[in-house]
Amino acid sequence: MSTRLNPLGQPIGPALDGWTPPPRPARQAIDGTWTRLEPLDPARHTRPLWDANALDTDGRNWTYLPVGPFDRIEDYGGWLQKMAAGEDPLFFTIVDRAGDRPVGVASFLRIDPAAGSIEVGHINYSPLAQRTRAATETMYLMMREAFRLGYRRYEWKCDALNAPSRAAAERLGFTFEGIFRQATIYKGRSRDTAWYSILDHEFPALERAFGDWLGPANFDDAGTQRRRLPDLIADARSAR
Repeated sequence: MSTRLNPLGQPIGPALDGWTPPPRPARQAIDGTWTRLEPLDPARHTRPLWDANALDTDGRNWTYLPVGPFDRIEDYGGWLQKMAAGEDPLFFTIVDRAGDRPVGVASFLRIDPAAGSIEVGHINYSPLAQRTRAATETMYLMMREAFRLGYRRYEWKCDALNAPSRAAAERLGFTFEGIFRQATIYKGRSRDTAWYSILDHEFPALERAFGDWLGPANFDDAGTQRRRLPDLIADARSAR
């Protein structure tokens, strides 16, 4: 990228001729092959989500989330009611199409159309969703929707001590940007926040890699992947 100079000889960023702020994501279903993202509906989703989360018997999934674990379904349902009523974060229930059952939640948040920036977060995969094609496709569908709408920057943030979340971000093709030290406080403890992002011009290569990874040819009869997603992403990026 060549450096632009203003009339004073100072370096300035690239011009964005013709760019307009994108719309906010809609509260509507997003369909995939292995999963369907449904707008969070506590009336339909509380019980199956509660049952799916109950398989996480030691509550490990809640350690790095700002809420939970919940002792009673009434408390969990009350939190879902609050989340479902909001626009930011905008929550979706992850439905595994094979069993037509809710297996987790995720959301768009920090939605900033003026800056063209949007974040994915509040991701909670129950044990039914972890390490499945549905889990990976969920992240691809949300990423694709953000860039389809016209966002320029797609963010992932997590507790810097959350090694599984950081590994997931890197597997999905996010670029690590750094650590915000003592960025926030939650559950009575200090949090350093790790920042990751994908930019709009980086997405076409990622989309090809996700398509190749999710395709039926990439899995044998036992459902074992033939090629790893990071390897496919590396190939797609090198071919740009």
